[in-house]
Amino acid sequence: MKKMTSDELRESYLKFFESKGHKIIPSASLIPENDPSVLFTTAGMHPLVPYLLGQKHPAGRRLCDVQKCVRTGDIDEVGDATHLTFFEMLGNWSLGDYFKEESIGFSFEFLTKVLEIPVEKIAVTVFAGDEDCPRDTFAADVWEKHGIPKERIFYLPKANNWWYAGPTGPCGSDTEIFIDTGKKPCCPNCSPADDCGKWVEIWNNVFMEFNRTADGKFEPLKQKNVDTGMGLERTVCMINGLSSAYDTDLFAGAIAKISELSGKKYGEDEETTRAIRIIADHIRTATFMIGDERGVVPSNVDQGYVLRRLIRRAVRFARQIGCDPARLVDIAKIYIEQYKKIYPELGVNSGRIVDELAKEEERFSKTLENGLKEIEKVLKYVQGDTLNGKTAFRLYDTYGFPIEMTVEICREKWYGVDMDGYKKAFEEHQQKSHAGAEQKFKGGLADSSEMTTYLHTATHILLATLKKVLGREDIQQKGSNITPERLRFDFNFERPLTDEEKKAVEDGVNDAIKRDLPVTCEEMTVEEARRQNAVGVFGSRYGEIVKVYTIGDVDKEICGGPHAEHTGQLGKFRIVKEQSSSAGIRRIKAVLEPSA
Repeated sequence: MKKMTSDELRESYLKFFESKGHKIIPSASLIPENDPSVLFTTAGMHPLVPYLLGQKHPAGRRLCDVQKCVRTGDIDEVGDATHLTFFEMLGNWSLGDYFKEESIGFSFEFLTKVLEIPVEKIAVTVFAGDEDCPRDTFAADVWEKHGIPKERIFYLPKANNWWYAGPTGPCGSDTEIFIDTGKKPCCPNCSPADDCGKWVEIWNNVFMEFNRTADGKFEPLKQKNVDTGMGLERTVCMINGLSSAYDTDLFAGAIAKISELSGKKYGEDEETTRAIRIIADHIRTATFMIGDERGVVPSNVDQGYVLRRLIRRAVRFARQIGCDPARLVDIAKIYIEQYKKIYPELGVNSGRIVDELAKEEERFSKTLENGLKEIEKVLKYVQGDTLNGKTAFRLYDTYGFPIEMTVEICREKWYGVDMDGYKKAFEEHQQKSHAGAEQKFKGGLADSSEMTTYLHTATHILLATLKKVLGREDIQQKGSNITPERLRFDFNFERPLTDEEKKAVEDGVNDAIKRDLPVTCEEMTVEEARRQNAVGVFGSRYGEIVKVYTIGDVDKEICGGPHAEHTGQLGKFRIVKEQSSSAGIRRIKAVLEPSA
């Protein structure tokens, strides 16, 4: 295998697919735009869903990119050899162009010719077939034609080799590509489905060729797509013969700095190594979250809550290994320097990154002080030798006091902690949170219904009106969540709107609606959009060609759509609530009602 740095792998991947007729598109924001179903961009295909569903992409039908992603479902697992919260996904797409044969051919060529991975180290899986859809012998035959022997082509069921966009919609089989690590097989029939460590997945090619209907039927799609994803960190790890993503060049500078600040050596023992990995991962993710073009700040809700949890977890483990938490900003600075050429927004927003990290570290230090005082009070009233699980959870939920620290302090004072009771209270809390989240994120622009489309157009008019009423051209959209019932729009502003201002905003939006302005769309270069004063956070986020929606004389904005055809379709705009979202960010909730 050819050893490469992370920078070399990114460059090689993009150059290869560019040579195959793919247009390189920039990474989208970590914060999904107008998609209420998730908090963060979790895969390369996420920003491309409208185009996978049939919309025309300005860059064409063959695309490739390196997408920044965050997945937070396994935060507690971070610290082992494989789990990360932030990662980069290398992806290439066919939007109704090539399909299985070409896709597999591209993957095989890149792996064996560019990365120089020996064929004998490659294994693949394909869909085994069931009563819904047939066995994917075509993909298997293509792999065999390229030299993968039958004994390393594994047929697996839907649980392993099928991709869904959701309960209904585009779906299809996939073929996953694995590298043999050289470990002994766990059994005579060992396959990539066995989680024994012999096989490590590095690439997944999804073939979207069916539409799953509400009654569970699988109908052929008119536009067949290919969506692939290769994890940068994992692939760099594999081709360099390393045992962990944390041993790659991506983490070298940060880990060296943490070791310097703590006086602890990475790898000296399991506990220290885990703590250093957690700090390195969480600060990297926090740096990207805050520094994103639609960046968030620590808070108690949504993305801000996840960010706060990551920073505070990093602070706690920094304290554990003797690293001054106030110096965590030094680690963020290393990541800013390391990534700013690839993701310029980190350099642009470096001041905000450092400031927000420092403020959150200071807040958490005060939280720990208050929590220590509270736990001292609580322990005076403990009956027996065990702290009640509900009380332990209250310390966590109310004071932000980590359960690990509660256990540690109780142990020092010869008390145990009812962990079963704690876990039960925690699970009950999670169930309530998930239930709330499901309601909160139900529906959304992704359904492209008539009402969500109209509300989306209303957000454009709202932004333009806010700038006019408040006399601030620097006001930008900082978040949007649209369901068929209402719109939620976040924007940068440092104080609550007065009643007079809210009324003026309502009147301004309704005036644009009453004038029944046309909504038109043009495709143009980014430079042309800039010359026409189109609204957009100019930088690396757009491709060469963009869609610009114009709403009469009110708004001209870069956007993927969809929109109403004319503003008279919208009805009457009414602000339901205006409130704080986070520091320096205001939130408007509004509805469209039938015209009188």
